[in-house]
Amino acid sequence: MKIEVWSDFVCPFCYIGKRRLEKALEQFPQKDQVEVVFRSFELDTNAKKSYDMTIHEIIAKKYGITIEQAKKANEDIARQAEAVGLTFRFESMLPTNTFDAHRLAKYADKHGKLLEMTERLLKAYFTDSKHISDHAVLAELASDIGLDREEVKHVLESNRYSEEVRKDEEEAAQLGIRGVPFFVINRKYAISGAQPTEIFLQALEKVWEEENSATLLEGLTPEDDDNQCANGNCRI
Repeated sequence: MKIEVWSDFVCPFCYIGKRRLEKALEQFPQKDQVEVVFRSFELDTNAKKSYDMTIHEIIAKKYGITIEQAKKANEDIARQAEAVGLTFRFESMLPTNTFDAHRLAKYADKHGKLLEMTERLLKAYFTDSKHISDHAVLAELASDIGLDREEVKHVLESNRYSEEVRKDEEEAAQLGIRGVPFFVINRKYAISGAQPTEIFLQALEKVWEEENSATLLEGLTPEDDDNQCANGNCRI
């Protein structure tokens, strides 16, 4: 089973949804046969690398609400994060552009470390208050999971992996994905949003049963069986 997850590193529900999916997988007997792949999605492709406003002020301006209302909304999200073992520090978050972080994730994927890099980037933004568009910071984060710091710097200074990021975003548009997190299972089933762990587990069980029931049925008939009709003709 393959689960593709379109997400962004500054999306709080992407981190929460990731953890809820992981908790569902912990309870799923066939978890060793599930591959999880993260795809790139930028919530704001025009986001600046640095802002002179807090995350509360940015959200208040974006949604036309007061700063106090924005703080309350963020406190509610932080409680949801805490329920799955995450710590969100909204007061010190550094809003930024995530394109280079996505390029770094693609580089990490080539070295078999996509899952580790994704987790490190999310934690860096939401918990550690790191500036995840700064190349020095990104190189440090890559080094944390065993990637070569100097090579990462060279990658970030170039435009490498830009096409891979854009391809994911184009594919998201083709699939009609307008918000994240968005989970696609075996390119047949979709889950939108950071659903409760129980929903993820139910989906995993349903897909596994359906997919493997189809495989079982296919395997019941010998390949050389002549007793069948197809396309209006019968073998005699």
